[in-house]
Amino acid sequence: MFRFVQWEFPGALGPGSGRYALRPIPGEAPQQVVVIEAAEAPRRGRGRSGRRARSAAAEPPLAEVPVTRATVVAAQPFPDSEAAEAWLAEAAGEGAEAAVAEALAVLNVAVEAYRVAAADPYVAEVHPAAALVTRVGYGAGEQVADGRWTEARELPPPDTTRRERRMDALRPQERVAALLGGRDAALACEELILRGRLDAERGRHREAALQTHLALEAARVELAAYSGLTGMSERLGALDAGRDAAAAAANEALQGGLSETSQTTVAETLERLEGALRARAATGSY
Repeated sequence: MFRFVQWEFPGALGPGSGRYALRPIPGEAPQQVVVIEAAEAPRRGRGRSGRRARSAAAEPPLAEVPVTRATVVAAQPFPDSEAAEAWLAEAAGEGAEAAVAEALAVLNVAVEAYRVAAADPYVAEVHPAAALVTRVGYGAGEQVADGRWTEARELPPPDTTRRERRMDALRPQERVAALLGGRDAALACEELILRGRLDAERGRHREAALQTHLALEAARVELAAYSGLTGMSERLGALDAGRDAAAAAANEALQGGLSETSQTTVAETLERLEGALRARAATGSY
């Protein structure tokens, strides 16, 4: 019996249908197997030919989209059925978030590999909240390799309370209106910070160090215009104080792997940058 975590996502993830073995070193036994099953959505107006635009209905039906079933299977089997049942009880209960996060990291490795191989920047990592269905379970080898199981549990949607509180603090809807209405402009450092945060959370430490260094340099220039806001001067001072350490981490990233000390530097720099952006957003300065 092998354990698995399975999702159903709307749309295509990138990698085509098939089984992908993940090995840390070539020739070694795989640690996980990612199974992708893409189901195409029915096409409307299948009988029509040609590539010319045609009139649309006044109240058109919603377009149907494909659904991709993705399963991450652990390559190491359970020693017995009791161990499988114990794991499922934990993975469907208090350990659900950890089990899903661990498997999702593996799935995103496959998505990242496709993005690089296809040179397609629009292929994005998947997030648990985007899943239509999330399951945990176990089954025999051929079962789980085909997306089936012996026992499985469907998990409830992930708790987004913390994310919603953070969004409330940032008041995104107000700023969306300001951005679209020409009363505000997105800063370059904002996009760089988001990319650095995603790289850091995905374990791409070298990329995170490089993005964070660029974000810091951009923020120092762009946020200087807001130095009169409450607390912003102190935040800018903290960014200046960490400038050399961030640059050193980026230089280290160019040479190869990133030390734990440099990873800590990147994490602390990102927190300072995000804090400065929150301070700007909290005042509604747009």
